Amino acid sequence: MNHVECEWRINNGGRGLYELTQKLQNWLREVGAWEGWANLFVPHTSASLLVQENADPDVREDILDYFARLVADGDPRFRHANEGSDDMAAHLRSVLTQNSLVIPVRAGRAALGVWQGVFLFEHRVRPRDRQVLVSFQGVVKEE
Repeated sequence: MNHVECEWRINNGGRGLYELTQKLQNWLREVGAWEGWANLFVPHTSASLLVQENADPDVREDILDYFARLVADGDPRFRHANEGSDDMAAHLRSVLTQNSLVIPVRAGRAALGVWQGVFLFEHRVRPRDRQVLVSFQGVVKEE
């Protein structure tokens, strides 16, 4: 059993979904991952990770619109607003999603469905520099 890990720095443009699928596939190839599990973790309380459709950009827009209705920025019922009107909304959006993913790796690739992609879901309005901790556990392909 092999274990390989790294840290990605993702500079994003603010609230949105940022696809990481190709970055993950490239990294798995670089480290020689063959069969096992890829683990991704975002150590932030106002960003999350998703596996979601990556073919139609309307899906991402609909997700953003839905969360805007579900958890509105600046809701007067929120007490916490230390970093602006999007602060507590970002925390709640993070609670409703997830901060880690475990994805099977088969034949050297993340075993995602045809229309699935891996996304960083930024919940804050302003651009942020985020970390994603990535690891692989499993069998490395013999050269």
